[in-house]
Amino acid sequence: MNQYIDFNSTIYPFPPKPAFLSKDEKKHCREKIKRLLKQQDAVMVAHYYTDPEIQALAEETGGCVADSLEMARFGNHHPASTLFVAGVRFMGETAKILNPEKRVLMPTLEAECSLDLGCPEREFTKFCDDNPDRTVVVYANTSAAVKARADWVVTSSIAVELIDYLDSQGKKIIWAPDRHLGNYVRKQTGADILCWQGACIVHDEFKTQALIRMKGLHPDAAVLVHPESPQAVIDLADAVGSTSQLIKAAQSLPHQKLIVATDKGIFYKMQQACPEKQLFEAPTAGEGASCRSCAHCPWMAMNGLQAIVQGLERGGVQHEILVEKELREKALIPLNRMLDFATQLK
Repeated sequence: MNQYIDFNSTIYPFPPKPAFLSKDEKKHCREKIKRLLKQQDAVMVAHYYTDPEIQALAEETGGCVADSLEMARFGNHHPASTLFVAGVRFMGETAKILNPEKRVLMPTLEAECSLDLGCPEREFTKFCDDNPDRTVVVYANTSAAVKARADWVVTSSIAVELIDYLDSQGKKIIWAPDRHLGNYVRKQTGADILCWQGACIVHDEFKTQALIRMKGLHPDAAVLVHPESPQAVIDLADAVGSTSQLIKAAQSLPHQKLIVATDKGIFYKMQQACPEKQLFEAPTAGEGASCRSCAHCPWMAMNGLQAIVQGLERGGVQHEILVEKELREKALIPLNRMLDFATQLK
């Protein structure tokens, strides 16, 4: 049996978009953020899916732009006493779990993730308890409480390798929360996987027929797809992979045109990696389209310049990530297993 959730009741309403800022207002915010980062011995880490101006600011101030795992790793090795995480809530939690001695701030703690929201800890615990013979593997896009219930945490960059390893040991798997990534991994490995039926609202919206039509307009373009996308979209891909893997694919593929099926925030780093290439957003419009995200996570969009200023100035319960000691220690076990496995792969 698979576990299903009601996405409409779980996800809505979407958060409001940040207020429009003039050019002068943006300049004032950037200068203030730079001062505050220095004053508070803080470094900013930003996810690939945040707006380009946020990614540029992180780089300009000595921080980094990366996926959620590398964001936390960077913070672990950086001497700053405060990590400022521009992303969504689970990323801040992961950073705090791996860096308990540091203060972790975010622009807002209301920046959620549909995968995290779609996998509530109580329901997921029951799902695991109902299938006690299975090894529990959860995606990084989950709460600290769900991670604490898992045997392993995994990122999309090592998902296939990890499940292949567990399958070789005869393990049967519970996979959560993304059904598309779980099905992709099952297809690649042949493992016995029981999927929780969550989905990312961005990747779930890419449309096959619209993508085929776009491919017809650009027959010389390669299609790059994140494995959180539906299988029919994955089947059209020239490259499938995590955010960092797609950026590498953009560099290595000979095509001068690339149709990219992931959050359009990735275009900032992808264009840096191959400035001579032309990038197109894969379509979210088409048959049955709802365009709830239009290829950009609405919660990632909450990471605006004003919110960053407020987070650095105020801190407190609206901005600081806190994880209870017992929960952190439980969640750290599967996270460390993943880190050790990733090190062995390298």
